[in-house]
Amino acid sequence: MAGAQSPLSRDRRRAELREFLRSRRARVSPADVGMPDGGRRRTPGLRREEVAVLAGVGVSWYTWLEQGRDIKVSEEVLDAIARALLLDAAERAHLYLLAGLNPPRVSSTASVPASPEVLRLLESWLPRPGYVRDRHWNFTAVNDAARAVFGYGESDHNCLVSFFTNARYRVLHRHWAETAPDVAAAFRADAARYPDDREFDRIAADLTAVSPEFADLWARHDVAEHTSAVKAVDHPEAGTLIFDATLLPLPEHPGHHLILHNPRPGTDTLQRLEKLMRERSLVVAHPG
Repeated sequence: MAGAQSPLSRDRRRAELREFLRSRRARVSPADVGMPDGGRRRTPGLRREEVAVLAGVGVSWYTWLEQGRDIKVSEEVLDAIARALLLDAAERAHLYLLAGLNPPRVSSTASVPASPEVLRLLESWLPRPGYVRDRHWNFTAVNDAARAVFGYGESDHNCLVSFFTNARYRVLHRHWAETAPDVAAAFRADAARYPDDREFDRIAADLTAVSPEFADLWARHDVAEHTSAVKAVDHPEAGTLIFDATLLPLPEHPGHHLILHNPRPGTDTLQRLEKLMRERSLVVAHPG
């Protein structure tokens, strides 16, 4: 159950629940759920008794729920109501919250290629670095600026593995040692969301075998949540580059995140970055 709430917040939640259920019921026609029309209706959508039948609950109980009364609800009943009202994943989670329950876990996709829209966003983000990683922290897309700034190459396939094994990245990252515990802790927190996914264990075991630093940190069992960070890079060509890094979930691919790096205000990072990328664009491989 969700944490304790004040009477005012409970009243507001119940009012929101009442209006939410009414609005969702009004948009579903009997034909949408395979029911007969039943004659002329004073208001659009399903009747309360029809929702109750579809969800397999009592009419009085559903009426009390829609009225926002203080009644006990279960995940099974809320799922049945969500199916009856044809709620999508976001609406189902919202229903859980309004009913006072923690939202259901969202199943995630292990890995899918970045969509054309996200690829265009990464390109338009240039000269700023950006990349996409899946739930296992595998790269699914990396723009040219991220490669130039962080030293990612063709052999870099996983964000966590690169952090601990890419020698160039380690040299570039000014605060590598201070950041490493948070990186390992964030990966453990992500792994805990998918207790049946053995791929997290495989990645951690393989990395433990080759990185003593990661092995020590992983043994601590620390966990941490991070949606933003400051990254400082001492680049051999561009000098000091400081970024605000923001991690953004991709709702269409649960478990995937877009990580965007923005030059830190008050520094000359943007100017240095633009110069670096201009110089990189002028470098042409010798045809021989």
